[in-house]
Amino acid sequence: MSKACFVSDLHLFANRSRGARHLDAIRRTAERSQLCVLGGDIFDFKWSTLPSGNHTVDAAVAWLRDLSASVPHCRMHFLLGNHDYHPGLIEQLPRLAQELPNFEWERFFLRQGNVMFLHGDVADRKMTAQLLEQRRLKFCHEPRGAAHHRAYDLIVNTHVHAVLPRAVYPKRIVARRILSYLENIGHGPETGLQHVYFGHTHRAVNGYAHAGVEFHNGGAPIGRARYQILELDIGGA
Repeated sequence: MSKACFVSDLHLFANRSRGARHLDAIRRTAERSQLCVLGGDIFDFKWSTLPSGNHTVDAAVAWLRDLSASVPHCRMHFLLGNHDYHPGLIEQLPRLAQELPNFEWERFFLRQGNVMFLHGDVADRKMTAQLLEQRRLKFCHEPRGAAHHRAYDLIVNTHVHAVLPRAVYPKRIVARRILSYLENIGHGPETGLQHVYFGHTHRAVNGYAHAGVEFHNGGAPIGRARYQILELDIGGA
C-alpha cells in the first residue's frame, strides 16, 4: 500500500475561487503522501483575473513549481482538466518535468494499481478517447468579459452553484459515463479497477458504488460549495 491524495477543481486565478486558501492544507497532505494527484481545473484560464493568458500561464507554472519543490519526497502528478488544457501551459509542462524530479503530468488519466484518476469531463456525455481530445481542443480559454463575471457572481452569491451540480450530474449517470469511457480506453472493472477519483462536476461524492467500482470526488472550493482534499491508500500497484 502507498499513501496518496487527490486535489481537483481549485480554479485558481478566478475571483470566485477559494482554492488559494487550501494551499497549506494541500502541502501538509502531500507531505504525508507518496503521491499527490492534481486532478485538473487547478487553474482557470477562462475566468482568470490576471492581465492575459501569458500571465496566467506564468502564474500556473510558478504555482506547480513552488508546490512540487516544497514536498520533494512526494511524487506530484498533474492531470489536465478542461479549464487548464491551455496550449501555452501544455507547452511548458515537459520543461517543468525535466526541471523537477518529482513532477509528472498527463493529459487525460493516471492509473495506479486498482485506482484510476481522471478529471471527470467525460461525465458530460458518453465519451471516447477521440471525442474527449476533440472536445478539449475546442474548449474556449478566452477570458470572459465583465457581464459574464457579473452573471457568474450572481449565481455564486445566490448559492445556485452549490445546488446545480446535483441536478446536472446525478451520481448514477456520472458513474455510467465514466465507466463507459474507461472501458473505451481499456481500463474497465474487469482490469481490477476498484476506485475512481475524479473532479469536474463540483459535486462531492464519497464512495458511491456502481458496477463494483467506488467513485470519489472532493467537490470544488467555489462559493459555499463543499470541498475536501481526498486521501487514500493505493493497492495492487
